[in-house]
Amino acid sequence: MASERAGKRVVVATGNRGKLAEIRSALAFEGWRFVSADDLDAEWPSPEEDAESFEENARIKARAARERFGMAALADDSGLEVDALNGEPGVRSSRYSGPCATDAQNNERLLLALSDTPAAARTARFACTMVFIDDDGTETVATGTCEGSIGLVPRGDGGFGYDPLFWPAAASGKTMAELSIAEKNAISHRGAALRDLRARLSGQ
Repeated sequence: MASERAGKRVVVATGNRGKLAEIRSALAFEGWRFVSADDLDAEWPSPEEDAESFEENARIKARAARERFGMAALADDSGLEVDALNGEPGVRSSRYSGPCATDAQNNERLLLALSDTPAAARTARFACTMVFIDDDGTETVATGTCEGSIGLVPRGDGGFGYDPLFWPAAASGKTMAELSIAEKNAISHRGAALRDLRARLSGQ
């Protein structure tokens, strides 16, 4: 149970401040402290995510972080799956337009790839898999998805990644980038994965 895990320190295998904020907000066990790998070691080399599934990529990162820092570790891999693009960009979402691509460059490439796709056919989903490795080496896997569609132009200043282009079905009239952290956690793929993870760790 959560009360039995008070005081746990968990390294999150990410340098993404937006992602870390979402995790801290959604996975709020009493006494848990989440720190990013970059906070512990700014020169920590994030391992290559060369697997063909979100789960395996998350496991690669979680195991590397636990081995490097010697504490419980949490990692996720998530991405955008666009039906008209046969599930692309998928596991390559963060590097869709190149290995060092910016969010803006990835969004630009996505819009170009969908330039001839009508609105009704621009359905998509965000998918997330999380792997938590406890102090004793026990692994817990959790998943979540968020259905929606891809807009014609970016909208909103919040979030990161493809959020300005993604219109979640559960938040009519707003892109993911126009939602507050609380609103986003309530419907997002990462929020769903975190709720799944919380339930699994609590034994519910």
